[in-house]
Amino acid sequence: MKFEVYCDEAYPDLFSSKKPQARYLVIGSLWLPADARGDVKAAVQGLRNKHSIGDEFKWQKISPSKVAFYTELIDLFFGFGDRLRFRCIAVDRTQVDLVRFHESDHELGFYKFYYQLLHHWVFDFNEYAVYCDVKSSRIPDRLETLRLCLGRANLSSTVTRVQAIASEQSLGIQLADVLTGAAAARLNDRLRPYGAKSLVTETIERHLQRRIGKTRRTEEKFNVFVIELQGGW
Repeated sequence: MKFEVYCDEAYPDLFSSKKPQARYLVIGSLWLPADARGDVKAAVQGLRNKHSIGDEFKWQKISPSKVAFYTELIDLFFGFGDRLRFRCIAVDRTQVDLVRFHESDHELGFYKFYYQLLHHWVFDFNEYAVYCDVKSSRIPDRLETLRLCLGRANLSSTVTRVQAIASEQSLGIQLADVLTGAAAARLNDRLRPYGAKSLVTETIERHLQRRIGKTRRTEEKFNVFVIELQGGW
């Protein structure tokens, strides 16, 4: 079966920042069967037309005047059931040892965690195309290296591409951005009570019937992988 994966990040420069604004780097991914893309795109576009959202939608653009669109977007995500799934990895910057484990290279560390996000949801006998938001990299072939690593670790599946595309060209990446932003805001305690972003996040939590936080590995709809880098059980 063919799947498409759309990815985005919150606080992507956390490892390199001299004045970090958050504790957790969060990388998020939206997963769907390739044959569902048309239905999802049509539904999202219909919602954009209903609310006169002509430009790119994203977490940072949530405002009181647009909150109805974003809450209905969340309803749409849950309405697609298991045809739309979300998974994110949250990395505690205070646990990251770049010198010991990542060759003092914050970019290398970032893509290693990208690998951890994707690897555990690549299953045998499927084909995957992964699309990431455009991000400048010191080494230009990082995404191709990521594809090769995923392929070598999953010999019974096929990762056809890991490709950067501009978010304004992809409704999938835009939806991933919104879901990733909500997860990152909750995990980093960055929500303002009664604000528009809080209302959107609480809409997710009403569907989940729980607060956004660490989930079990078996959670399939809204999976939050808080990686433990200090060992233990």
